[in-house]
Amino acid sequence: MYKILIVEDDLVIARKTAQFLETWGYETRFAEVFDRILETVDEWNPDLVIMDVNLPYRNGFEWTRQIRLHSKVPILFLSSADDAMNIVTAVSQGADDYITKPFDMQVLAFKIQALLRRAYDFAGKTRTLEHCGLRFDTDENTITLEGKQAELTRNEARILRMLMERKNVIVTREDLMEGLWKTDCYVDENALSVNVNRLRKKLDSIGAAGFIETRKGIGYRLCQERT
Repeated sequence: MYKILIVEDDLVIARKTAQFLETWGYETRFAEVFDRILETVDEWNPDLVIMDVNLPYRNGFEWTRQIRLHSKVPILFLSSADDAMNIVTAVSQGADDYITKPFDMQVLAFKIQALLRRAYDFAGKTRTLEHCGLRFDTDENTITLEGKQAELTRNEARILRMLMERKNVIVTREDLMEGLWKTDCYVDENALSVNVNRLRKKLDSIGAAGFIETRKGIGYRLCQERT
């Protein structure tokens, strides 16, 4: 589970952001002592930091500069809408990406996914997701259950990854299609159904029948326990 630190002094935004990201399977924490941001990063060791510009004591630019002196943790900046100078300054201080306020939570989630993939998956960090005894190796795109194994295609792997990262909620068809579209190929409703059905057959082949449940008219979710 990836850990995300939210450095945002508006506690309403911080809490809503944390709650949303937890539905995606992330572990979150938001800063509450704004003169100890560097210590919080050192102590908690997050996998990604969301950094606001305007903060008490020191602004986000200064904290980013200090973090960059000893850490390569991905930093996603929050900037005022259409404020080009903030964006330029954030990147020059070491930010990896930015998002402007007010922001859409789904856009935020996809930016975080992209940063985490670049920073960890492509750098060779092995990552295994687990649910109800099934292990999903996201590097090899393989699923394993009680010694039986199957290999997934790229689209099958991306669908399963989204479901496992948000295993406690229903993932809408729209979100799944958006995730697949970002693999550089457009996916329509019928193609999504075909990919889900193929994934289900591979799950069935290793004894994980019923692992993906359909929520008619909404989307899909993982079963909450094995039958």
